[in-house]
Amino acid sequence: MSYRMLVGLGNPGKEYEKNRHNVGYMFLDRLALFWRCSLAVEGKFRAETGKVAMGGHQWLIVKPLTFMNASGESVSRIARYYKVASSDVLVIYDDLDLPLGALRLKPEGSSGGHNGIKSVESCLGTKAFPRLRVGIGRDQRGHEETVRHVLSDFPSSEMNLMDQVLDRALEQVQEWSRSSLEKAMSLYNGRINGHDST
Repeated sequence: MSYRMLVGLGNPGKEYEKNRHNVGYMFLDRLALFWRCSLAVEGKFRAETGKVAMGGHQWLIVKPLTFMNASGESVSRIARYYKVASSDVLVIYDDLDLPLGALRLKPEGSSGGHNGIKSVESCLGTKAFPRLRVGIGRDQRGHEETVRHVLSDFPSSEMNLMDQVLDRALEQVQEWSRSSLEKAMSLYNGRINGHDST
């Protein structure tokens, strides 16, 4: 049975738990609950991991514990250990350049300035891995405010929307597990509460 990896990017620690930058972690927590998969810390990988057999694949659920900017270290170690092809490594993360609540799944792409993705690209040695971007919107007041924006918590009004979006992202990953990445893209890359993610 071949392996696929689902990687959620974020920063470890209670103080970051509800940050916009931790959307990837939030998604994986939701997925693990839905798939009834327990996550455990694996020191050799510097990550929390879990496994689920589904759709003819063994799924590795991975939360790197290296902090965002070194996420690729965990991802590449696990991918090498389990011999996971880069095309079977899906990374879920926050994206400033998509409006709040938008989803965009792609088979590959650029980092868009996201340091976690830069690290994954560097450590895997390729940009050819699928990624699921979750829009958090951008603060328009300059770089310092942008940093503050990504490292601040979602207010309750935005969290209500994110709950819906993360449920939709879960459906999108489920679609990939039972059919194809292309079908998951065509069905779920679209309008969410009036936002267009295409």
